Amino acid sequence: MKIGVLGTGAAGQTVAAKFVAMGHDVMMGARAADNEKVLGFTKRTGGKAGAFADAARHGDMVFNCTRGDTSLAMLSTLTSELEGKLLVDVANPLDFSAGFPPHLTVSNTDSLAEQIQRALPNTFVVKSLNTVNAAVMIDPSRVPGRHTVFVSGNDMHAKGRVMDFLRALGWQSIIDLGDITSARAAEQLLPLWVRLYSALGNTADFNIAVMKS
Repeated sequence: MKIGVLGTGAAGQTVAAKFVAMGHDVMMGARAADNEKVLGFTKRTGGKAGAFADAARHGDMVFNCTRGDTSLAMLSTLTSELEGKLLVDVANPLDFSAGFPPHLTVSNTDSLAEQIQRALPNTFVVKSLNTVNAAVMIDPSRVPGRHTVFVSGNDMHAKGRVMDFLRALGWQSIIDLGDITSARAAEQLLPLWVRLYSALGNTADFNIAVMKS
């Protein structure tokens, strides 16, 4: 599969390297194609490098791994490149300006994923993987048991493709929360996640398991 990964931070680097290792044709996108981090990714993995627009055009499936406070502005410039594409939104709208713990910049009656879907009406936006650390995203076995990952989106076929991809990564417990408005719930798990991170001794190797009788 051709995959575009937008963002050169920890999440982008981690998922892009995993996708290359799985045999996919991966291009990482940055603000500039000669960005040091994106070129380093190419040297380490054999993946491809480009600007955001290049990676968006490249991927049949595109992952938004940019910072949540910059995602909307950046993606709004890629309406033509992402038209008809499947965009997996991994970002969270976190504001660290007042220190730790961060707070959500949008919640309750809206979500970052909904804002992205409104900005990209011809793109199939699916929210997923935002409730776990990047290392757990690509290797759920780091946490024992059948812990849970969520998907939200308006298009059932797009969500089905994402769920198949999650299974290929090793996820066994996947819950479809509903349409894109349900991304509010997934994003609002982040305040709990950051508190758990501190309570568990600053480890990110944990997740929530949803158990049903």
